Formats: sequence, structure tokens, C-alpha cells
Amino acid sequence: MRFDCHRTRQGWRSSCFNVITVGLYGVAIPLAVLLQIVKHKPAVGIPLLLAAFAGVGVYLVRRARKAEQRRLEAARLAEIRQVQSREVARYHTMSPGEFEHAIAYLCQRDGCTDVKAVGGAGDLGADVIATAPDGRRVVIQCKRYGPTNKVGSPDAQRFGGTCYSMHGAHVPVLVTTSTFTRQAVGYATAQGIRLYDERALGGWASQTGPAPWHQASVPAA
Repeated sequence: MRFDCHRTRQGWRSSCFNVITVGLYGVAIPLAVLLQIVKHKPAVGIPLLLAAFAGVGVYLVRRARKAEQRRLEAARLAEIRQVQSREVARYHTMSPGEFEHAIAYLCQRDGCTDVKAVGGAGDLGADVIATAPDGRRVVIQCKRYGPTNKVGSPDAQRFGGTCYSMHGAHVPVLVTTSTFTRQAVGYATAQGIRLYDERALGGWASQTGPAPWHQASVPAA
């Protein structure tokens, strides 16, 4: 039976009292029975009592270990988030052109060949073009936007209109220092465009997350 301690103000004390009462009875009654067995049949009751204490001890140790594991995992994730945030903060200080060259560097660092930063007038939606380690053609459009300026569906559609037909992309990637709107995510998912928002970019840059050609990273809409 489940008891809810978060009911209305009038029923809160009563509900919590019920939980505590059930918990006490759940321990007290078996313990009382064991003590009676120990009293009248020590040869049987003492081993049972020792086994019960041992079981409780094992349970408490396991529970403590799980709590420590959860704490360590939370600390590790918090550290990773801090590293990723610092990486993205660096990109926010760059000009759009510098950001494109920074993305080209990440491609080269992670094993791509024929890496070119081709952004500028007449780029037809491609800012970085590279060949992935497995030979696929990677075409990336970079959006160095502020945190509150989301990449929208029109941006995604313009890229989708050229990344395959004009640039022959096997792995089209739209990467930003910001996030994507729900509409942009929907369009990109339908078109097979991989979206890298600030968190995914931070993971890629800090090597705590995958490069775009290893795993699609589409933010939740």
C-alpha cells in the first residue's frame, strides 16, 4: 500500500502518521515474534535473530553503497556539464567566421580529412566540409547564435535544401551555440539532418560526447 505525504494541508499529518505507524508495526511485530521464539526456544530463536540482524546489516550496506554510487554519478555529471559549458562559452566569444574555423578544427582533431572551412558569400549553406574517418562526406552549417536566439525551421530548411543536392552530404550537420525550436527539430528529424545544440557541441568539443558522424544528437523538441 502506498501512502502519500503530500496531500492537502489538513490531511498531511494524518497521512504521514499512517506511514510511520505502518513502518513501526512492520518492524516491531516480527521482532516481537522473534524475541518470543528466543525466550521459549533459544536453540531455534537465536540463530533466527542473528540471521535477521545480518540481513538488516546487508540491506543497510547495500543501500549505503547505492546512495554513494548515485552521489558519485551526480557529481561526475555535474563536472561534465561544467566542462561542456566552459567550452561553449569560448565559442560565444568568437565571430561567426572564427566559429566556423573552430568547428573545422574539431573535425580535423577527431580524424576527418580534406577539412575545409568554406563559409561566406555563395557558400550555399555549407560552412565546413570534411571527409569522416569512415569515408562519408560531412557537411556542416554553423550558427554562432546567442543563448536566447534559437535556430528556427527556416534555417534548417535552407540547409536541407542544399546539403544533399548541392554538396552531396552523407552526414549533414547543423551546429549551434544555442538551441533549436521544436519546428526545426521536427524538420531536421524528417530530413536526416543531425542537430548539435550547445550541449551536444560542448560534449563534442570537450570529448565527453560523440562527434556528429559517430552518433546523431537531436535535441528533444
